[in-house]
Amino acid sequence: MKDVGVVSYGAYVPHFRIVPEEIGKVWGVDGKAMGKGLMISSKSVPAPDEDTITIAVEAARNMMRRCAVDPKDIGALYVGSESHPYAVKPSGTIVAEAIEAAPDLTVADFEFACKAGTAAIQACMGLVGGGLVKYAVAIGADTSQGAPGDALEYSASAGGAAFLIGAQDVIATMDNTYSYTTDTPDFWRREGQRYPRHGGRFTGEPAYFRHVMSGGKGLLERTGMSPEDYTYAVFHQPNGKFPTRVAKQLGFSPEQTKAGLLVPQIGNTYSGAVPLGLAAVLDEAEPGDRIFAVAYGSGAGSDAFDITVTDEMATFRRDASPTMNELMASPKYIDYATYAKFKGKIAKERD
Repeated sequence: MKDVGVVSYGAYVPHFRIVPEEIGKVWGVDGKAMGKGLMISSKSVPAPDEDTITIAVEAARNMMRRCAVDPKDIGALYVGSESHPYAVKPSGTIVAEAIEAAPDLTVADFEFACKAGTAAIQACMGLVGGGLVKYAVAIGADTSQGAPGDALEYSASAGGAAFLIGAQDVIATMDNTYSYTTDTPDFWRREGQRYPRHGGRFTGEPAYFRHVMSGGKGLLERTGMSPEDYTYAVFHQPNGKFPTRVAKQLGFSPEQTKAGLLVPQIGNTYSGAVPLGLAAVLDEAEPGDRIFAVAYGSGAGSDAFDITVTDEMATFRRDASPTMNELMASPKYIDYATYAKFKGKIAKERD
């Protein structure tokens, strides 16, 4: 497994944004204070013609533009999300055809709240490391939901990132991974329900912090590494407070988390959160840099990764696709009425 890692990556974030003040004034809430408390200044909003599949396709195409890999050599493709457009119809088959992969591959959709994308990365690592496929694609993407007036409405956003996993021309090796999982029902959405429900304060200590801390500590113990050994650190970011606090508790500095902390600009992209944070880090990482990443999914579990940037990064074609800074550079702000229309909160009666 020591040679398995990221061969290429790509990301996509919708360019529409809404600010907390715009949401708050509709519900009689101090949106500015809410945004400050969550450490979110704006969040991304998918256009009416965007969903998890279109986001995954854009991210995957950006990934393929950065490398010379023949898509027909891809043997597996997994899309992790909690907002797949179809209840019964895979997102992955559409993505596979969009990037012109051959039909002799295995495809599946993954679900584990916000860590479905990193669970897909682990599966790809195993398939490539075991010699079953030459290349595998893992995607984390979401157009997350928040009920009107709920606290989630201030953070739930959209975006995703794709990773090509292989054992040749690897720009970042996946040196180790560790997961921690329990049955902690802090967040859920039953079949047929439009919006998820959450346990309020319960989502913090027994859910997010317990699992991210346990996943992070477990990986450090397994690798024998310390926080000082890493150049970058990325943590699941449902808001700005949680990853900042958990980083400090584990011993990581603000400087280590700065590059991958995207939630203040684009909100909580759910399954796309850590994949997008990792993409932002890879946009600026240099050979020899070490990356520590911990994803979290409600329900609940964490996936932690120990990653090393290789010499291949020096010649990697990062400029062949938009970087995270470029994707976030030209936001188009919208009002709540437009946001509600885009998100389907206002439905037009059909004939």
